[in-house]
Amino acid sequence: MLELLAAGGKAMIPIGLAAVMTLAIVLERFWSLRRKEILPPHLTAEVKAWALQNRRLDENHLQALAKTSPLGEVFAAALRVRHLGREAVKERVEDAGRHAMHGLERFLNTLGTIALIAPLLGLLGTVIGLIRMFLAVMTHGIGDANQMAGGIGEALVCTASGLVVAIPAYIMHRYFRGKVVSLGVDMEREVIALVDSMDAEPPAVAAARRATK
Repeated sequence: MLELLAAGGKAMIPIGLAAVMTLAIVLERFWSLRRKEILPPHLTAEVKAWALQNRRLDENHLQALAKTSPLGEVFAAALRVRHLGREAVKERVEDAGRHAMHGLERFLNTLGTIALIAPLLGLLGTVIGLIRMFLAVMTHGIGDANQMAGGIGEALVCTASGLVVAIPAYIMHRYFRGKVVSLGVDMEREVIALVDSMDAEPPAVAAARRATK
């Protein structure tokens, strides 16, 4: 295998670096985009209960909430401005949501770029291999089969290597894009539920209202 890769010539160096970067990004994104890390299962219920029972803002609590997850960061942003009304909460949630989505999309542009340029790197190696073959023909004539085979082999190895890197990179790029969109939709649903619950009357106020009737 190493001899086959070495036959691709110097053009295999950037292709190899692209392969290493692809593997690193895929592993990092699989780890970072775990659903329980982005949308902790019980966080929404806990924040709802705290927001309804405690109308005073606890900055330390909000800072701790923001550090738990991207969803917690958006929740904390909404709770900080809840006294300003629903429109202010909506604007702050949109800003915080954009920042959270930016974090979820980390390295995906790089992965997409690798998927785009890896075949071009393979094509570059192909062209270099063909140039070597033609130079060998000009120098030694068509009778030297070894020189011609070396150039053709270099061209084919580079082409195949570029595609081997590009195809998985493109597939994983599309997969992670879809996963980020799905997580974003679920995050929006949880935030809307929290905002709606903040508009509801506190339990104590509701009980007092019922008692006066």
